[in-house]
Amino acid sequence: MQMVDLINKKKYGDELSHDEIKFIIDGYTKGLIPDYQMSAFLMSVYFNGMTTDESTALALAMRDSGDVLDLSDITGTKVDKHSTGGVGDKVSIVLAPLVAYLGAKLAKMSGRGLGHTGGTIDKLESIPGFQVELPLGKFKDQVNEIGCAIVGQSGDIAPADKLIYALRDVTATVDSIPLIASSIMSKKLASGADAIVLDVKVGSGAFMKTLEDARKLSKLMVEIGKKAGKKVSAILTSMEEPLGYKIGNALEIYESIETLEGHGPEDLTEIVCVITGHLLKDSGVVKDYEAGYKLAYETLKSGAALPKFYEFVKAQNGDVNFLKNKDEILTKTKQHKLYAKADGYLEKVDALKVGLAGMKLGAGRATKEDKINLFVGIDLHIKIGDKIKKGDLICTLYHDEKGLVDAIELIESSYIIGPNKRHLKLVEEMIV
Repeated sequence: MQMVDLINKKKYGDELSHDEIKFIIDGYTKGLIPDYQMSAFLMSVYFNGMTTDESTALALAMRDSGDVLDLSDITGTKVDKHSTGGVGDKVSIVLAPLVAYLGAKLAKMSGRGLGHTGGTIDKLESIPGFQVELPLGKFKDQVNEIGCAIVGQSGDIAPADKLIYALRDVTATVDSIPLIASSIMSKKLASGADAIVLDVKVGSGAFMKTLEDARKLSKLMVEIGKKAGKKVSAILTSMEEPLGYKIGNALEIYESIETLEGHGPEDLTEIVCVITGHLLKDSGVVKDYEAGYKLAYETLKSGAALPKFYEFVKAQNGDVNFLKNKDEILTKTKQHKLYAKADGYLEKVDALKVGLAGMKLGAGRATKEDKINLFVGIDLHIKIGDKIKKGDLICTLYHDEKGLVDAIELIESSYIIGPNKRHLKLVEEMIV
């Protein structure tokens, strides 16, 4: 088998076999296939696409390039969720203790933020002492004992995906749906869960800008999961505006606690409950999604899952007193307030610009090497559809002077206040 022949085959739109795709991934991971040939292959895929079988083969080959976690010694069905990334997305932080409290087992590996999107690991690290790296045995013991654990993604999980993604990044082949789907699913399949819910964001602050592309990606990932023997569902959720009100690492921990106390933002509460409903159904805790959603919503609103969050944080050496005194988070930086310049309704807030404003303040990274400030960020006091009067407080920026001028400009240009009351559809579709 020769790489040049496989490039040629894909160049003309022919379907590659599982063995041929495995040959490509194994060869590239071992350094036997050079970057220039892999680049040619990726560009062929970009223009000609892949069948579902090819995408599945690619996901499985990348999965098998490193460690595949065996979670069989965790009792019960192991569940997981994945978000394609957005602004203010702290769903995992609320969902983990909620799912565990309700009797499912969530064993999750998460990533760090890059660009305008935040990372769950960075947010958890804003809790003093929180340990994001656990030995596998301790990770599994914790899930068995308290029902959940969230750790950073191991460097040994799908190493082929890391190599290929770095190449995609410099060859303009990132935005290929088969490559995106295979990349995401290779890591999820390697993480060992039995049931997975994919939260596919769509809109200005998401990687998928259109509903059509988000739908294609979701359906393909669900099919890959099905062919790999997993229970996989996808929900398509709006990222036309940030999720919740707070953006920034410690600020999002603050809002997560509010949500677990029972009085968090309705959009965050809704998405957490939709995902939990599917996970509870797939793990056999409830008979159907509707029962799972209802149970999740009632539990969240009652505040009953908050002690499980404290238990989860304590198990990973986090400072629970920091959480119980969460108002101190708001005192760690300076504040700059922005006010409405007109009467009307909030018709639009550009989630991408808000995310970039947070990055300018230091809450996110432009490159993987950048250091972040865990306490800076943004608090948006209004949502799309809210009525506003001139002079109303619309946003508070938590800052240490860095990037403040740029952040103010981005925030002010992201708002459109007009005469029309707009309703934003939060959950566009569910693919089961």
